[in-house]
Amino acid sequence: MSAVPSDDAPRLAAARRPIRGLPDGLVSQIAAGEVVERPASVVKELLENAIDAGATRIDVKLDGGGMRRIVVADDGCGIPHDEMPLALTRHATSKIASLADLERVATLGFRGEALASIASVARVTMTTRTRDAAHALRIAPSDAHDESTRKPAPSAGGVGTSVEVADLYHATPARRKFLKSEQTELGHCVEAFRRVAAARPDVAFTLSHNGRVVEHLNAATPLDRVMQLLGDEFAAAHRPLSWVGGDLRMSGFAGLPTASRASASAQYFYVNGRYVRDRILAHAVRAAYQDVLHGDRHPVYVLALDLDPAMVDVNVHPSKTEVRFRESRGIHQFVFRGVADALARGAEPAASPRRTDDDAASTEVGARSYGPGPSAGSAAAPARGVAQSTATYGRLFSEAGRAFAAGDPPSMAGRDRVEASPERSVELDESGLGSAIGQLHGIYILAQNARGLVLVDMHAAHERILYERLKNVLDAGPVPVQRLLIPVTLRADDREVGTVEEGGEVLASLGFDIAVLTPTTLVVRALPALLAGNDDAADIETLARNLLRDLEAFGASRVLTEHRNELLSTMACHRAVRANRRLTLDEMNALLRQMEVTERADQCNHGRPTWTQWAIGDLDRLFMRGR
Repeated sequence: MSAVPSDDAPRLAAARRPIRGLPDGLVSQIAAGEVVERPASVVKELLENAIDAGATRIDVKLDGGGMRRIVVADDGCGIPHDEMPLALTRHATSKIASLADLERVATLGFRGEALASIASVARVTMTTRTRDAAHALRIAPSDAHDESTRKPAPSAGGVGTSVEVADLYHATPARRKFLKSEQTELGHCVEAFRRVAAARPDVAFTLSHNGRVVEHLNAATPLDRVMQLLGDEFAAAHRPLSWVGGDLRMSGFAGLPTASRASASAQYFYVNGRYVRDRILAHAVRAAYQDVLHGDRHPVYVLALDLDPAMVDVNVHPSKTEVRFRESRGIHQFVFRGVADALARGAEPAASPRRTDDDAASTEVGARSYGPGPSAGSAAAPARGVAQSTATYGRLFSEAGRAFAAGDPPSMAGRDRVEASPERSVELDESGLGSAIGQLHGIYILAQNARGLVLVDMHAAHERILYERLKNVLDAGPVPVQRLLIPVTLRADDREVGTVEEGGEVLASLGFDIAVLTPTTLVVRALPALLAGNDDAADIETLARNLLRDLEAFGASRVLTEHRNELLSTMACHRAVRANRRLTLDEMNALLRQMEVTERADQCNHGRPTWTQWAIGDLDRLFMRGR
């Protein structure tokens, strides 16, 4: 073996460093780098400790965006005097005592690192008192972080615990340089505060900054707490959710597409009361919104998943916002179906911007109690009945009405006005969209129900009905095909011809018979039966071209798995009844009845609302009646 070259000797000498144990202060500061990322991290840890202590009221005070001072005071159980010296030591906790406890974590904090890590990079003062103690105790560690100097002393104070964190990162100035402006850090603190407050509507919270109150939240029902945090827009456009399956339960509120935002900042998901950011859960929710939300918008929701603690590992990351599920696929399907069911409920006149009595009755004050409670049985979707009696429903269906309900755009040849039928009365029911009374500019349907006036976008509504029917037909098996009496020919470029030659099987599975007639000509011989009924060659050509465009973009091998719904949406959009098509009252009522029994009827395929409701009280205020 050759000797080591002399040029490498300095490098090897520098690499041969002795292994030594690190000082406790340095170990705590290293841990602080993982736990205490910024002032918001301190706020989160202290709030979670207060919740675990059984607090019913928590006050948070910030100075300088939390960089100068953070105070979190609660009215919880407090810390016994004999345990006080251990409160700020590393790996000291009341949350777990064995490996079995670690595998079934049922609290928000359990590592025993947070307080010690915070004390290693800031000046921490803690005051605590239990209910049976004669007085409070106060402890203020020295700057040397020597545990022997942490001597609790009697102090004034009420029942509970108050933790003051001053001069964050004074012991590690290099870390302080990475903090942002006061306003930016305050924003992160407010968000951490809101995440905890949203999960516990039964607890009162107050947040102040530089002596000014920023948030004040009294104990409230889950719906009221969510409305306080997310505002009136969400209150006017949400669905309550309660979904149960086996040992899993999910509750909360899913925002409708009309409440969507440009960013994902208003998405709150909790697992056993713990706010988490999990890719599996986020993907499941996003998939549930796929059919009703525009691609560049983000849904708004507050959802809480409760399950056996043994089914989830929360000990994945020091920040405890990441989790790992034992049955991730099952969790994904459960969340997807629960959110999809909430969004798929039939048309309900609940678009009023004010909270209704039904909403109030459906929620109760309680920890993580977000929904109206589990229904008996399993998580099956609730039945959605027609709002009118069978006799009335039958009278409304003329031949044109039945064709419309089947998905065929009605033939309007020779009609240039709405046919009025004043003698026909329809039962008014709050649970449905009511009875049509007219058409506005050939675009909107006006209807009345027991609550007031309903306005429906007829193209968007018919588009959703067709889309859902197309999905159901394709899922049921071979698509029924209707051959055209007169085939439609269209000039085509090389790409369109190539797409037909390569994607013939996919087109056939969708119910289309499109063939190459010449090197520059295509012929459409058949359409899905659900889209037949209007032989306008221009419409059929437009539909065929858009279908081929999507097929070329997605690829024939992936279209039926990943992009099937995009194709079906294109088909539905181009065959839905268009603007300026005059409908009879029978046809309008047929559309309303179909909306009531169609899933996701509140939004079209592009995420736009299909209808809205004005209550009689809203109209009275608009016209100043009673004043």
